[in-house]
Amino acid sequence: MPLRLDFSNMMADTLGQAGIRTAQFEGARAAFATAHAGVAARHAAGQLGFIDLPDDAALLAQSTDFAARVAGRYDDVLVLGIGGSALGPIALRTALRPGAWNMRSAAQRGGLPRLVVLDNVDPVTIAETLALLDLSRTLVVVTSKSGGTVETMAQYLIVRDALTRTVGAERVRDHLVFITDPKSGALRPLAVEQGIPALDIPPNVGGRFSVFTPVGMLPAALIGIDVRGMLDGARALRDRCAAADLATNPAGAFAVLQWLADREHRANVQVLMPYVDAFRDLGAWFVQLWAESLGKLRPDGTSVGPTPLGALGATDQHSQVQLFMEGPKDKTITFVGVRERASQGAIPTAAGDGPELAYLAGHSLAELIDVEQRATAGALAARGKMNMTLTVDRADAFAVGELMMCFELATAYAGELYGVDAFNQPGVELGKRYAYGMLGRSGYEAAKAEFAALPAGDARWRVG
Repeated sequence: MPLRLDFSNMMADTLGQAGIRTAQFEGARAAFATAHAGVAARHAAGQLGFIDLPDDAALLAQSTDFAARVAGRYDDVLVLGIGGSALGPIALRTALRPGAWNMRSAAQRGGLPRLVVLDNVDPVTIAETLALLDLSRTLVVVTSKSGGTVETMAQYLIVRDALTRTVGAERVRDHLVFITDPKSGALRPLAVEQGIPALDIPPNVGGRFSVFTPVGMLPAALIGIDVRGMLDGARALRDRCAAADLATNPAGAFAVLQWLADREHRANVQVLMPYVDAFRDLGAWFVQLWAESLGKLRPDGTSVGPTPLGALGATDQHSQVQLFMEGPKDKTITFVGVRERASQGAIPTAAGDGPELAYLAGHSLAELIDVEQRATAGALAARGKMNMTLTVDRADAFAVGELMMCFELATAYAGELYGVDAFNQPGVELGKRYAYGMLGRSGYEAAKAEFAALPAGDARWRVG
């Protein structure tokens, strides 16, 4: 069965005044038709390349062919990146490789490498990571579309120096691969000059929408993930969303529901809560996608944008759900569940365990976690708290492709509904300019002066 969205618990029929009224949802159909047309127009103009990625066999071949060429040569793949360059590969490793992948022996991994992702510039973490790796058996994947991402370039210089000291300057190129813009940026000419392999991020695909490019597909292919299955799932979901019909377009329905919840009911905290450990890191990937795309200033100066939050069931029933249940009605919760699990986890019972445990006899962990998901959704609805459920067949490559494409398309639609550009991030740029100026990068002298002119801290407002 395909991905299904059940939003009964978002609606006033279930929640009363706390829910979205049928008239509100029906009234949003026209707004969604406009949003759908806006996305289609931008796609037709060549601006939204992520929509075409499931059909780009040549781009996929860059990843699969490279992975085939280097099979067996490396024990570790080290990804250098930040934001979408890191969150996508992490989410795929967690979702589509057996649990604790990096802790398994080479035999348990079937000879496939571990996948290590450096997604920050904390010097302690980098030093400790490099100390653990045998760099002579490590492939370093450097991901930066522009080649100017300061954190990734700093990581690259440090790791390249360590590689040089380990394998020698002449062999460094055998341990590097770049993922970057096909023509422009700092990494592409470096790759040509030094003979370093380089794979493409299409110019019309932004970082947080890049999981179906080599940004996600190369690390996935290197560790044996079914990347073609992912793209099949993404294609199937995309094709379901071809029409501006909320009855058949799950990404559109998700976007409209979240937009209505925010605009009409002030539910601007939007939680993604899988009840599948494999989807744990999908939450962090979604948080960046939703937050960086939709948290914007509209042309009239109005600030808009919901606040996404990741949670995990049943774990966070014992932490966050208390807030969801009895806190303010400013949240929507989207559960993600599966119809089938690879293991059922039959719960054993033994004589003498007593009546307090007897009720578990004949049940399984799969049943328990599914029951807890349904019970939490029902309890929230009973308290007038909006929630909906996305269900996929199982935690496999096809389903991950469905989910990721669903969220990417929903983000594009939501940008149109909010009246913002979901594909830029101007709010991030000022901090970058200040950082470049403080580091002495040429061309950022004015930013350095602007930062220096900011009000100094006031001793009255310090403690300690």
